[in-house]
Amino acid sequence: MPLQDHFHPPLSVRRPWTSFHNSWATYISADVNRRLPEGYFAVANVQFGIEIDVATFDDCKGAPGAGGAQGEWAPSAPALTVPLGVITDVVEVQVFGGVDGPVLAGAIELVSPSNKDRPAEREAFVAKCAAYLHQGVGLVIVDIVTTRRANLHEALLVRLGASAKLALTANLYATAYHPVQQGGTTNVEIWQEALALGEPLPTLSLWLRGGPCLPIELEATYERTRQEQRISVNGA
Repeated sequence: MPLQDHFHPPLSVRRPWTSFHNSWATYISADVNRRLPEGYFAVANVQFGIEIDVATFDDCKGAPGAGGAQGEWAPSAPALTVPLGVITDVVEVQVFGGVDGPVLAGAIELVSPSNKDRPAEREAFVAKCAAYLHQGVGLVIVDIVTTRRANLHEALLVRLGASAKLALTANLYATAYHPVQQGGTTNVEIWQEALALGEPLPTLSLWLRGGPCLPIELEATYERTRQEQRISVNGA
């Protein structure tokens, strides 16, 4: 099934991209679960419009012991106040495993428009992906967003200390990252595939921390999502 444009008409007005991404993450997790050995499991984690609960912080002003009556303790004024970039959308598949309880071993990130929108949101997405890699978590990123041109893969390479020139120049891409120790040095092995509308999607490798490597068949799960949502090849 060729990749379609889920962010422009005609398809964008007939099937919301949020619904497609939600279902795609679910079918990817189901396919991964079918391949995982005993002791591992995959779950889809999809959240749109995430906001920090700032009311939690505001409420402390009126809490008991927060500086009302004389003699009660009160926090001092902050030394600094700086902006905090947050991830407003999360569309991912998380793979957990471990003999002593569930530990994150791999993650598949489906990029949303907001992840590529403003600098703070791009930074938050890249910071999360970099944190996964620093923990040894295998990572796959899939970007089919046609309404934003920012290259998060390039930004992640820069965060890892590599040259941006090593990144794909394509606006749409799928990439895989494998943290590995080689000769006493920790490196990240990277696979990168350019995507194009009208072309099939590739199969990438998800290297689980301390576990096996799995094929992530993007084409098969994309096609299943298309069929389940009754989307024709021309986007109808």
